[in-house]
Amino acid sequence: MDDIEKLLQNVINVNKQLFKDEPMSKHTSFRVGGPADYFIIVNSIQELKDVLKIAKTKNIPITIVGNGTNLLVREGGIRGFVIKPNLNNFKIKRSSNEIIITVESGMSLSALSVIAEKEEIAGLEFISGIPGTIGGAIRMNAGAYGKEMKDIVVKTRYITYDGKIKKLNLEEHNFNYRYSIFSELKEAIIIDTTIKTEKGIRKDINEKVNEFSKARKEKQPLEYPNAGSTFKRKDGYITAKLIDECGLKGYNIGDAEVSTKHAGFVINKGKASADDILNLVKYIQKEVKNKFDIDIELEIIVLGDEK
Repeated sequence: MDDIEKLLQNVINVNKQLFKDEPMSKHTSFRVGGPADYFIIVNSIQELKDVLKIAKTKNIPITIVGNGTNLLVREGGIRGFVIKPNLNNFKIKRSSNEIIITVESGMSLSALSVIAEKEEIAGLEFISGIPGTIGGAIRMNAGAYGKEMKDIVVKTRYITYDGKIKKLNLEEHNFNYRYSIFSELKEAIIIDTTIKTEKGIRKDINEKVNEFSKARKEKQPLEYPNAGSTFKRKDGYITAKLIDECGLKGYNIGDAEVSTKHAGFVINKGKASADDILNLVKYIQKEVKNKFDIDIELEIIVLGDEK
């Protein structure tokens, strides 16, 4: 046991929560990525504070991940601590005309959607098929079918790397398309968010969730590992349409391929490497630039070192 492990064993269960040289391919929806030096699951805010304190004392780099559904990790992996906050508590407060839910950042959007349907809470149907966690959804202002997190958020609490807990009101999030202040805020980890919803009817909620689910299955390549929309959409153009008009559907580098079902998705057909995916991304960007003189931007987040 090295010195870092000895320190960590005082604050977490190292047998269940610490994984050394952990392949990030196990923790990303692309199913690619090199090893994290230390992959740490924290089950409480106190554990998170304690792990952050060790990292600061030892000058260890920190990377925060959720379910890895919007990440591409390079083959060289990630140095230092990769921390996954396994925070899943929630609280529902009802009044005559609205319902307020406070939910921790580690809860998946699908799990929250199930809770909402069970509790007859309307307004969260759009998150039902979005992969990822609450924390990730806040960070990137996730959305679907005309609704985004900015439409339901009231406030968010986060913790800084030095252990201080702070909060933001709605305006302070600076929400924009697939963007929030957390996209740039340094040394900040979302711990929970409070959202505003309303009373609904279970039958109506279920019908809408099923409608969205059917649409996703028809239009998105859910049968292959991917990280959702690879590129951002911008005013004035639909990125997937540009890629399609470049004739790139089905184009591949190794097992990385532009989906034939939806040109906005790069998929892993089975044995793609992170390099395959990145090289395909660069090729797509080059072709779109050549044909339309438009620079398309990545929506996925690229982390880690080159091999």
